[in-house]
Amino acid sequence: MDRDRHRAGTGPASRPDTRADSRPPGSSRVYNGMPARDLGNEGWHKPWSGGNGGNCLEAMKLADGRVAVRQSSDPDGPALIYTDGEIRAFIQGAKAGEADFLLS
Repeated sequence: MDRDRHRAGTGPASRPDTRADSRPPGSSRVYNGMPARDLGNEGWHKPWSGGNGGNCLEAMKLADGRVAVRQSSDPDGPALIYTDGEIRAFIQGAKAGEADFLLS
């Protein structure tokens, strides 16, 4: 894998998916920035949380394989929609220390 292509803040892994959903006409379209409440209340998980008073990110695996992310303190706010590849690149990069600059 080309590590530079997946560095935090660069390349396709840094931008949420904005492509149209492939659902049949008349179905709810899932899109980047949509109100998270429109995705329902079931299926959201807090993959990690700490001593921050419960304010953390929540993630939901969507039926088409994409991942929705929202802020737990604003569950009706916008959902960011990422492809499986984008979320994998982010998690792998974070594990490799490529997001450590966010902590300093």
